[in-house]
Amino acid sequence: MWTLYMLRCADGSLYTGITTNLNRRIEEHNSESSITKFTRGRRPVQCVFSQIFSDRSSASKAEIKMKKMTKTKKEELIIGQ
Repeated sequence: MWTLYMLRCADGSLYTGITTNLNRRIEEHNSESSITKFTRGRRPVQCVFSQIFSDRSSASKAEIKMKKMTKTKKEELIIGQ
């Protein structure tokens, strides 16, 4: 199973990614040794949206689609979940 997730960073920005273990991935984003440049300087992060997919291909396609959305559309998605 793959999870598409969206994080809200401390500065209010949104980050989107996919993972097979959401809890571990959030901990990695919040850790001092975070490898993600975007979230490293914007900690702490909080998960505001997640959706499960059966395979990586479907999750990746959804991630690409979500990354193309405007912030307003992403906020509407968060509220509507």
